[in-house]
Amino acid sequence: MHRAVSLPRRMRRRLTIAFVLVAGLLTAALALATFLIVRDARLADSVSRGERETRFALQLAAGLGSGADLQQFVDGFEGRGLHAVLLEGGRRFASDPSVDPPIPGAVQRLVAEGQLAYDRLEVAGEPYLVVGGRPPGTAADLYLLFPEQSLQRDLSELWNVLVLGWVAALVVSTLVGWLVARRTLAPVAEAAQAARAMAEGLLDTRLPVESADEFGAWAASFNEMAEALEAKVRALSEAQTRERRFTSDVAHELRTPITALVSEAGLLAERLDQMTPQMRRPAELLIADVARLRRLVEDLMEISRLDAGREVVEMAPLDLAALVTSTIRSRGWRNRVTLSAEAVRVVSDRRRLERIVSNLVGNAVEHGGGHVEVAVETSPGGAVVTVADRGPGIDPADLPHLFERFYKADPARSGSGSGLGLPIALENARLLGGDIEVQSGPGAGSRFTLRLPDAPPASQPPPAAPPSEL
Repeated sequence: MHRAVSLPRRMRRRLTIAFVLVAGLLTAALALATFLIVRDARLADSVSRGERETRFALQLAAGLGSGADLQQFVDGFEGRGLHAVLLEGGRRFASDPSVDPPIPGAVQRLVAEGQLAYDRLEVAGEPYLVVGGRPPGTAADLYLLFPEQSLQRDLSELWNVLVLGWVAALVVSTLVGWLVARRTLAPVAEAAQAARAMAEGLLDTRLPVESADEFGAWAASFNEMAEALEAKVRALSEAQTRERRFTSDVAHELRTPITALVSEAGLLAERLDQMTPQMRRPAELLIADVARLRRLVEDLMEISRLDAGREVVEMAPLDLAALVTSTIRSRGWRNRVTLSAEAVRVVSDRRRLERIVSNLVGNAVEHGGGHVEVAVETSPGGAVVTVADRGPGIDPADLPHLFERFYKADPARSGSGSGLGLPIALENARLLGGDIEVQSGPGAGSRFTLRLPDAPPASQPPPAAPPSEL
């Protein structure tokens, strides 16, 4: 059973995922790079502003003596929206006692060396930039605290916007990728549907050539292949029809003269005892050849009816073991066949079953090298007839061709067989809803197994009533 468009869907899914991954990675890298660049620029601007303000404040504090009102000096920074901390001689002056963080030691060491130093701290959960320096001509250290709440808020909003933009880009890329993959793989889906249609016998299926790209060239090549295949199949079908018609015509044309030959051979057989030994042997050979020719014509007639679908199947309940037994007895094989049969009832066609059993057993008797074993058994859902011989066996290379018409494992072998017995048996078995299997090997004999259902196939109606003789 065909899996409809599963392959195109998987390819479409993979292409969409690849498109989304590429777009997602690129947009993520772009968003991250944008955020890092903006963040570094804003932080650098904040540091530059802090350094400018601090240098100005240090100039204001130049020459500030120890006797000056240091607390009043640092309080003056509050009016400018800044917080200040002044360290002088072990004393500490803060413009706002609530914003009086401990100054990092690394910053204090740099300031003590006369450098301008900065660091970032959190005070009461709020971010601040601390910039410090030593006013000229003093022994004090001045530190200004610049609030960076608005800066961090702006960076957080920028991050949120970039994340939302990245998510939106993923959604858009998913939609665009799915549409692009669908459009790109549409010719693949059409080609898959066309191939399935051709596999189902619609040999006139063609692909539309809508573009001059690779898919257009592919469609044109597919159409050329389909046309060549259609022409080849049509030629083979016509050849097969001619062959079947020839077989049917030959069989019908030979039927009338063969009937006359059989009648004349019968008259000749009645006078064999009156012939001299020199005349009797050619007459016997003639009678045997006429009988062989009659069987060949009968086989050809049946093959032509099977090919034309004119065979009627008459289903009826029957005892399979009794049918096999009577078939073996009627053909005089009782001394060469060992039968093991259990009572098995099936609904099938008596005439066709007799033909199948006679063909299988006759083939084993003729080529099986002596004794033949036949078994009739029940099986799950039906019955099994096994015909086994102890002959030379069949070469593995010949097994696949064994049921082909006119095929003989040894082309040089001469015998009464027409090469149609096994193909006719297989065709009849399939008409009855069954099948024939073969197991063989060189020196191991051969085993043919006929499998039959216990009920008629779905295309055949069950019998209205069992026949009167049963």
